Amino acid sequence: MNLKIDLNKKKYNALETLFKDHGYMDYRWFDPEQIVVAQWVRMKCMFGCSNYGNKAACPPQTPSVSECERFFKEYRAVVVFHLRMQSESRKERFAWYKKETIKLAKLERKVFLSGFEKAFFLLFGGCSLCQECKNERSLCEHPEMARPAPEAMAVDVFSTVKKMGYPISVLTDYTQAMDRYVFLMVY
Repeated sequence: MNLKIDLNKKKYNALETLFKDHGYMDYRWFDPEQIVVAQWVRMKCMFGCSNYGNKAACPPQTPSVSECERFFKEYRAVVVFHLRMQSESRKERFAWYKKETIKLAKLERKVFLSGFEKAFFLLFGGCSLCQECKNERSLCEHPEMARPAPEAMAVDVFSTVKKMGYPISVLTDYTQAMDRYVFLMVY
């Protein structure tokens, strides 16, 4: 673990046990200063993503880029989880996203209860809990589990995970295997 501030070894080991108990074996710890936050990511959300303005955990209902930068500075450690999935259809992909979102929300809760009160996940693909989103945080049916995607928080996922040696590429077809990344912010 290459962090400015080492986590308490006992707590660190307990978290790693939690990760493995939930089936997450491919993960890496890193310093939040390594997260690349960029304005262009928000522009891609605004002009290129059908979720913009249509999901309660997507821009414009997420913090500004400068607020996102400030948010990441409040943490001492980040765990990035690498998930790989291959699907034949959008429907199959959505079902997988939803299953993983619920599973990760439960893991976040356990991390919180183990003494990491600032535990917060950034989920790949944005919130996928509902087939039809209510489009507003105040109307969200699952506010306790809804989380933004890293991109909704202006994270340049490509640059960030490449720094850690993880594979990532632009996909051109739904049948291609996906490398997805989830960020767990911990204090």
